[in-house]
Amino acid sequence: MAKEQKTAQDFVPIKEVHDGVVILKNGGMRSIVLVSSLNFALKSPDEQTSIMMQFQNFLNSLDFPIQIAVQSKKLDIRPYIALLEGRYKEQGTELMKVQVREYIEFVKTFVENTNIMTKSFFVVVQYDPPMVKTGNNPLSKFLPKKSASDQAAINDQQFKEYRTQLEQRVSVVEQGLVRCGIRAAELGTEEVVELFYRLFNPGDTEKPIQIT
Repeated sequence: MAKEQKTAQDFVPIKEVHDGVVILKNGGMRSIVLVSSLNFALKSPDEQTSIMMQFQNFLNSLDFPIQIAVQSKKLDIRPYIALLEGRYKEQGTELMKVQVREYIEFVKTFVENTNIMTKSFFVVVQYDPPMVKTGNNPLSKFLPKKSASDQAAINDQQFKEYRTQLEQRVSVVEQGLVRCGIRAAELGTEEVVELFYRLFNPGDTEKPIQIT
């Protein structure tokens, strides 16, 4: 008997992205916060000590787990080259066209010969709702069954309650990072979908992202 082939989606623990919240297949909820970098080496010794103390206090104040992720990828200069090509066509003199064309070739050659990487920093805030099992409830067979619409309304209400708990955690993380001199912004639905799309499809940078 042939084994059923699994798709890549079967190995991804994500069920859906709703209102900027990543909902896992096991019911867990995650919010992703994009954070800025900090040039620690350029700070004075006193500033470095202050930053480390603030970050230590931030970590000690957390009563829930977080994940810190760093995404490194090669710099994509195609949008910049496309911009320069547009500027090239707008030039009115042959001299300016020659200069723009030489600059375009310089940028292309420089990037090809130099491994330029860009880094993005994220903090993943998690909230795992309590799992309530009703299957073993001896009184469940005597209770009236709820319709599908009623069940959907309850689920939606539960999502709002759980999302409130998650947003409170996100607020704690953002405030703690701001005290360290780091800017933070929570990703919305489109940004989260694009992030995961780029992660799982690194070669499809030219393809538009379809959000359903």
